[in-house]
Amino acid sequence: MNETAPAAEPGSDDDWGPFGRPLFDDPSVRALSRVGVVDVGSNSVRMVVFDGAARSPAYFYNEKIMCGLGKGLAETGRLNPNGRLRALAALKRFALLAEGMGAAPLTVVATAATREAEDGPDFQAEVLRETGLRMWVIDGDEEARLSAQGVLLGWPEAKGLVCDIGGNSMELARIGAGEVGKRLSTPLGPFRLQQVTGGDDKRRALIERILKTAQSKLKSTGERIYLVGGSWRVIARLDMERRNYPLTVLHEYRMTPEGLIDTLDWIAASDLAVLRGRTGTSSERMELVPLACEVLRELVRIFKPSEIDVSAYGIREGLLYEQMPPRLRARDPLIEAARMAEMTSARVPGFGKKLYEFLLPLFKDADKERLRLIKAACLLHDTTWRAHPDYRAEVCFDNATRANLGGLDHPGRVFLGLSLLHRYKNSRSGSRLEPLFRLLSEQQMQEAEVLGKAMRFGAMFSVADPAEAGKLHWSPKKRILELDLTEHGRDLFGEVAQARFASLALALKAKTTVNSV
Repeated sequence: MNETAPAAEPGSDDDWGPFGRPLFDDPSVRALSRVGVVDVGSNSVRMVVFDGAARSPAYFYNEKIMCGLGKGLAETGRLNPNGRLRALAALKRFALLAEGMGAAPLTVVATAATREAEDGPDFQAEVLRETGLRMWVIDGDEEARLSAQGVLLGWPEAKGLVCDIGGNSMELARIGAGEVGKRLSTPLGPFRLQQVTGGDDKRRALIERILKTAQSKLKSTGERIYLVGGSWRVIARLDMERRNYPLTVLHEYRMTPEGLIDTLDWIAASDLAVLRGRTGTSSERMELVPLACEVLRELVRIFKPSEIDVSAYGIREGLLYEQMPPRLRARDPLIEAARMAEMTSARVPGFGKKLYEFLLPLFKDADKERLRLIKAACLLHDTTWRAHPDYRAEVCFDNATRANLGGLDHPGRVFLGLSLLHRYKNSRSGSRLEPLFRLLSEQQMQEAEVLGKAMRFGAMFSVADPAEAGKLHWSPKKRILELDLTEHGRDLFGEVAQARFASLALALKAKTTVNSV
């Protein structure tokens, strides 16, 4: 990794570089560590504390200050004076917060503004002197790599081009097969573009020239593009607003090139103050959106992506991913998150795996993607049991659709949520959640109902291990659902269990057979 921090004393923790001593060698440490990272960007300074240094960590704390550190840098060559004061104050606060929550020492990374400003080294020294935080200033290539790794943290199968826009630069990186490939940094951040003289035509010509050069180096045409960065997220949120999209989770939100261009036209013709009010965007962020729109329009025109996807994960998550050994990176982030939720919130941790294995005969034809959703649902099926019974079904749905889960697209979120809703409730009609159901086909909704009612039966048939009480058989062509009861299971198959078994059969449009073995 490229950095400009001073050398550490031999034997100190700083010998390990900007990431500190590895956290993942000891499983007990991996389960308990709180990892704090700070991204000192050109526009914002943000601290994130991950709770549990695992494959799919929880966001224990997240705070952002829109400092505008790089505003005017292209013109003056120096950090914005007010932004510098605000950034230093934020870092002082972050250092104290991290100490108070057991997340010290923080990993602090600074990007384009600090590395390009003539007073960047002075600011770096001031931060160390005033806060005790060692700030690692990374170059554009490293910024692109870490940002791409952040995408891989939440999107292991991601393949295409990562595009991370900051205040003073925009980084591009190729990803695929779990690896980061060729990358480069461009001066296409909105702060930098604000300083271009000669009017709109000259600025747009500059954007076009830089992106065509980047395209010739990266050889990317027709691939998926993954967008990282606050300005992109605002544009995506506005795309949701224009489309009246029912789910406002930005991570893994997907746009077509044609639809995105329509949104860019809509933004250009709209009052930004009105859009800001509708989406809750800060004035500092909205100020940069028109220039980000210009860059994105040219990006779509020149790179001709097949699809544009939004990643809520970026450089901060990339810093965490950096510390993970290959065996941990290879795990499924969705399943890991579901396991963690079960371990901390379920009445009987470990039952989800037994429930999944008991229900597998019902899903013999399910593909790999559907099976991982079924497994996640089984792990999560009992994690909201403390909620009031009248609201438990909707709490389940909300948790699945709005939780910070990686490796899960929007239809997958709704499928997972709907299956968990049916874990506690027979009917979904009349629910306030109905607008979200339109992200699924009728067949997918039916499959989610079957899964939910299967979990509803299996979870109460036996609270220890349903496999010890019976075995399911499913003949989809004959539409026959069989249950073989063991001696132990005969007494467990009481009236309530019978009613839930019948409800599952009704969802399958099946006849039932119950056998004693």
